[in-house]
Amino acid sequence: MKLFLVILLTLLTWTSPAKADEFNCLVEAVYHEARSEDLIPMLAVANVILTRKESSNFPDTICKVVHQGRYWKGNPIRDKCQFSYFCDGKEERFTDIKGLIKVINVVEMALKGVQVRQTVGATHYHASYVTPFWASDPRFRALGQLGTHLFYIDMRE
Repeated sequence: MKLFLVILLTLLTWTSPAKADEFNCLVEAVYHEARSEDLIPMLAVANVILTRKESSNFPDTICKVVHQGRYWKGNPIRDKCQFSYFCDGKEERFTDIKGLIKVINVVEMALKGVQVRQTVGATHYHASYVTPFWASDPRFRALGQLGTHLFYIDMRE
């Protein structure tokens, strides 16, 4: 019941269903990508998503950014998404209530313009335990690591 009230109160601060959808998409992405992180790395992940939304190289809504990938018959193709959680074959469920509440607070901060100075302008990140093919491309400059995520800026933007 407490979680429902937190989410309801949060959504009531948004003035339209479209804004609520965008809020929910950002919560979904940050929850699945970074809920176990401390506040600053979690905020940096949210900032990357918002930076992508503002870039002409990515879709123009939060939902389109976090659900960007290759699709077949309306379904995301496994391991072909910009954010791995979305096409890993698992249902997007919120099972960690404390983590969800923390994510909601971080998303509110990010949407109000709070940014992590070290990662301003970053459009890419990955977990430290993987090395995606693009990370060694000279067009990406590493900005550093926060928590378990490494952040990059695209030098061509």
